[in-house]
Amino acid sequence: MTAELPALQVVIPLLCAPLCLLFRSRTAAWLMFLLAALASLGCAVLMAGQVAGGDMLRYEMGGWEPPVGIEYVIAGFNVPLLLLVSTIAVVVAVYGRRSLESEISSSRIPLLYACLCLNLTGLLGIVSTGDVFNAFVFLEIASLSSYALIAMGKGRRALLAAFQYLVIGTVGAVFILIGVGLTYAVTGSLNMADLAARLPDAYGNRALTAGAVFVFVGFAVKMAVFPLHGWLPDAYAEAPSAVSTFLAATGTKVAIYAFMRFAFTVFGAALVFERLPLDRIGLSLASLAMLVGAAAACFQTDLKYLLAWSSVAHVGYIVAGYSLATVDGVQASYLHLINHAVIKGSLFAAAGILMLRLGSVRLEALSGLGRTMPWTFGAIAVAGLGLVGVPLTAGFVSKWALATALIDEGQGLVLAAMLVSSLLAVVYTGRIIEIGWFREPSGSTAAAGTTPVSMGVATWALVLASLYFGVDPRLPASLADAAASALLGPGGG
Repeated sequence: MTAELPALQVVIPLLCAPLCLLFRSRTAAWLMFLLAALASLGCAVLMAGQVAGGDMLRYEMGGWEPPVGIEYVIAGFNVPLLLLVSTIAVVVAVYGRRSLESEISSSRIPLLYACLCLNLTGLLGIVSTGDVFNAFVFLEIASLSSYALIAMGKGRRALLAAFQYLVIGTVGAVFILIGVGLTYAVTGSLNMADLAARLPDAYGNRALTAGAVFVFVGFAVKMAVFPLHGWLPDAYAEAPSAVSTFLAATGTKVAIYAFMRFAFTVFGAALVFERLPLDRIGLSLASLAMLVGAAAACFQTDLKYLLAWSSVAHVGYIVAGYSLATVDGVQASYLHLINHAVIKGSLFAAAGILMLRLGSVRLEALSGLGRTMPWTFGAIAVAGLGLVGVPLTAGFVSKWALATALIDEGQGLVLAAMLVSSLLAVVYTGRIIEIGWFREPSGSTAAAGTTPVSMGVATWALVLASLYFGVDPRLPASLADAAASALLGPGGG
């Protein structure tokens, strides 16, 4: 059964999705999502052990050999994402039961868990597949389920956020589909490894160049790269808290992985970073994202919007790393991808606790609550230090790796943008701490009830993970190093 692990990790959550609706029970639906998450994590851990020595695990769907059939490929370059997505799914399953009961009507909870299972299926499929069209199919499964998940938010703005994301996301998907179609017209193949072998002979073909541009613009929309980030703040802020936690930690991260996979192991660095100036474009947009995202976060009056704009800035950090097209740069991108996912997941989880206790996450409603909710605000403070990049936090480790890679390549202006963005992170993180700990509680401020144990445990599990990765970064660093070597090495395709 070990040989079927690449398929099982996708098939299990896919099968659990209709079961969530079939049972029509909140508890049964929650158990199905928890089962899907645990099974995916188990598969990811087993496969990570099999490819730890630099090997590659391949699985042919239906016994059809590639390039005709669809192939799943597990290697060093996608193991970090498999572990990340499945781990976050388990944390959200533990966290979400009480959170969703407070934000979603009982009749819609099974539907929401079904959509979470589909989203998990899509994300794992994107990461695992070795076929470009299959990657598009899984991308659409993840996107369509995301639209539905966001639309289930409490406020009326959730529907607008979902519709806005749907429109922008559909444009991005069409770009990717056109790019894949043009690439197929030139090569006659959809298998990633086969394309990597055929494409160098067609580098002068204009249709291929246009196809590459379409693909990367489409993925840039899904990644929320500035200035194509317009969908992200509303989507993250208006979604149910458990959904925000899951999407913020996984959605854009998987899209970034897909961009790197297509750039380095399908089209090839020679086309993407030499014939197309995506290195210069990427570094420029990354610098703007760092500055604009961090600056916008400083002026937000809602905690979830603040965190969402911060994510725009941190996507810029990751884009800057891989745009260097060096092993050190790609390693820094993977490292910050992992660390930021853990940090931002914990912050959105803490925001969900505040939403449960207060019914609002507007900053003005948080005055003085650090004294009455010390554990929640403690989690926000510790994770916020990771966004800033304070030593002994995960954020410092990945920012240091990125700064080193930028210095080695002489990218002083990008480094300056990163430093300014980090200083702005001090401002918006400091605002939260100042409001929560140093202001007097307002007459209308009250934190009713107690924090559910499951939500508190899940939140602090992510916070402690971010601290552990800051003190002992060997695990994420080894995963990032293996991923960068596999992605840029001869075996990466």
